[in-house]
Amino acid sequence: SFAYFTIKDRLPQILTRVIDTLHRHKNEFFEEHGEKGVEAEKRAISFLSKLRNELQTDKPVTPLEDELPDAALWNQYLDYQRNLPNGSGEPSWFQSPWLYVECYMYRRIHAALAQNPPIDNFDVFKEGKAQNFFESQEAVIALCTYFQELLKNIKDLDEKQLQEEFFKLLQVSLWGNKCDLSFSAGQDSSQKSSPLQSLENMVPYILVNDMEKVWSLLVNAKKNRTERSNVRVDIILDNAGFELVSDLVLADFLLSSKLADEVYFHGKSIPWYVSDTTKHDFNWTIKQLGSANHMWMSRCGINWEGNLKKGVWVFCDHMFWTLPHDFSSMSEVAPDLYAELQKSNLLLFKGDLNYRKLTGDRKWEYSVPFHQVLNKFHPAPLCSLRTLKSDTQVGLKPGQGEQVQASESEWMVSGKYGVVQFDAGL
Repeated sequence: SFAYFTIKDRLPQILTRVIDTLHRHKNEFFEEHGEKGVEAEKRAISFLSKLRNELQTDKPVTPLEDELPDAALWNQYLDYQRNLPNGSGEPSWFQSPWLYVECYMYRRIHAALAQNPPIDNFDVFKEGKAQNFFESQEAVIALCTYFQELLKNIKDLDEKQLQEEFFKLLQVSLWGNKCDLSFSAGQDSSQKSSPLQSLENMVPYILVNDMEKVWSLLVNAKKNRTERSNVRVDIILDNAGFELVSDLVLADFLLSSKLADEVYFHGKSIPWYVSDTTKHDFNWTIKQLGSANHMWMSRCGINWEGNLKKGVWVFCDHMFWTLPHDFSSMSEVAPDLYAELQKSNLLLFKGDLNYRKLTGDRKWEYSVPFHQVLNKFHPAPLCSLRTLKSDTQVGLKPGQGEQVQASESEWMVSGKYGVVQFDAGL
């Protein structure tokens, strides 16, 4: 299965790159922290080498031994896996659900650093994320320029024209999800060309296209809002780099077109899946744009800094996004987060990992309804913007999946196809 290939080949590659990154920063650790920094680096590397060996030799998954706030939840989840009626008793790297062991690896990488001060705040994936951002400069410039030109006459657009622009930026945010470093095991995956030029040609690759439904939800929310009720959109982020910029542009469009009054961004509280957005990545990206020597890039960055100051944009992270649980258990495991999402008019879930957690990462029949597999996860109307990079997909028309399969055997994992998949909720 694709899961087997991921655990066998891709995850050890990622671990090797992490170890290599720590090696390369040895001098920097020494300059900053003296011998203590070098000692910490050695301990972290030995922890990670041990982890890589456990993975490659299919050892049992072991409980977490750190004191971090989520350790107890992880260990409870391991007990849950051990006691599954159809399980093999002791979960091991190759005899466990893919989603679980993949998340577990990233949590162990985090522990390797968190347990080794003074380098405990070092993000081993930061360089790759920054590189992706800089290598996508042309695409970022094209997008910021397009957007700033659009803002000049956004007040004069009628509803039909606004809808067209919304669909365009929604698609840019969808295809921005191709830039995923955990998928390429950290190899370059930047966006080189203008993201707007090829949209027309990409439409046939959107297997489920619910853009109309998302639009009418927002338009109705706008019409029904009162003095006291703001229209709120929440974006559950995926990758930093170009994808994040495309999400920020979409969020700015929602405010500028008065389709939303506030946007909440949900990122990861620890470095995750190589290129996922943390608070540091979020703030860093906006600062990079603001100080860019390109007029429209810096205009975007400065405006976005302003949105954060005014409180119409809010960044939040929650431990739940980096747990192994799928989202159907959120109301039980993280009732505070579930209650927060219930305040939203629309949840936009970015990317493949969020889709896997929405659908329980199972091998569903392609035509099973999206609403059904959400398994009672309905805090608010939600939409998944996702390019396919793992073999789970639902909500297709009868025969649609088989038809694509016949012409392209790798369609579910190539990142070439996407979905804009909506569920109205209750």
